[in-house]
Amino acid sequence: MVDFQNILNSLKGYAPVGAAPNANGEQPTFGETLSLYLKSKRVRVVLALVAILFIGSLTIHQAGNRIPSLRSPYGADSNTPSEFTAPSEPHDPTVDYTQFAYVQYVTNPAYLCNSLMIFESLNSAGSQAHRLMMFPRGWSIDESDTSQESRLLRKARDEYDVELVPIDVQRKSGDATWGDSFTKLLAFNQTQYKRVMSLDSDATHMDELFLIPSAPVAMPRAYWLNPEDRTLSSQLVLLEPSEFEFSRIMDAMDHLAPNDFDMEIVNNLYRDSCWIIPHRKYDLLSGEFRNDPDKHDKYLGSKEEKWNGDAIIKEAKFLHFSDWPYPKPWISVSQSTTDQRKPVCRDGPDGQDCTDQKVWLWLYEDFRERRSVCSPTHTFMKMTDILLSQRVCSLSSSNIKREAEPDVIEPPSRWEPIF
Repeated sequence: MVDFQNILNSLKGYAPVGAAPNANGEQPTFGETLSLYLKSKRVRVVLALVAILFIGSLTIHQAGNRIPSLRSPYGADSNTPSEFTAPSEPHDPTVDYTQFAYVQYVTNPAYLCNSLMIFESLNSAGSQAHRLMMFPRGWSIDESDTSQESRLLRKARDEYDVELVPIDVQRKSGDATWGDSFTKLLAFNQTQYKRVMSLDSDATHMDELFLIPSAPVAMPRAYWLNPEDRTLSSQLVLLEPSEFEFSRIMDAMDHLAPNDFDMEIVNNLYRDSCWIIPHRKYDLLSGEFRNDPDKHDKYLGSKEEKWNGDAIIKEAKFLHFSDWPYPKPWISVSQSTTDQRKPVCRDGPDGQDCTDQKVWLWLYEDFRERRSVCSPTHTFMKMTDILLSQRVCSLSSSNIKREAEPDVIEPPSRWEPIF
């Protein structure tokens, strides 16, 4: 706040040179006095200072309404989770965002709900890029179809402006968890767009990535693996669709080695030629919050920087749920398993530090709560259903219960980190 009173007090008793009575013996007029004051160097400096402070205060006040608040899982008391709001970023009005699209693929109702959550997040965050969902050709979007799949597809189309594209699910493996992941590679065939971004799990809008220099593929590194292997992470893939690249993908799918999945394909094709997206901010794993305090250097990029879980989640724009053997957040799990796998509190300078535990628990609970976007029913999956028949069971969105049966742990993929 500018202290105008102190400035005025500093001028008291100050008479500029020439402020004596004029030639007629009269006191100078207001105009004459003002003119004399303005000729004073000291007065000009003071007035300039007042003007600068006033304009600066006004600018800061107005900017307060434009500076985006970072997404934070904590409220003022640093204990209670609050809304996970995405930072809004100004868009360049000269950019045609209709040539870009976020792409999701779905192969069952649970993943359909996950995709709907991402599109809802992109919509709420003000993303300007188009949204595209690839779904099994056998699903219907007819208004007369009352199935959950049909209802959620129509909701994506009508409420979040999602373009619906029917496709044939690409299953190249009998693995119930990873076998359908090849379907995401059909994004290379969406040539109606200049660039598309395929995302797994949870994300805020990342429109700025569409504007990075041109490259057939851009991906982050799988930072949790051996850095000398330079392994790419297919959790976030920014690509330029083309018939040529799609033909390379399809040829690779026709010549798979045993136990190869989508991540092997993109690494074999693009390991040495893709544009590298920084993993920090754009490829955070939930398991990072379960890591030991001295083992965050792969994510942070240095051994010198101190880990701060609260700051990390605030800056992150993409998070992938990966806590093997803890199940994914759309899979029902017992409370005892959660208690066993959650991050531990650690001794800190001010006592027990439970920041990582609070962030991690909030991430999972927030994900489950946000599945209300799929109401009137949640789509929750039991692990036994995935491993045996991939049947889907729906629970009320207002009454999600943990299964009483023992948890069945799925085997990890070769790319799954183990913290």
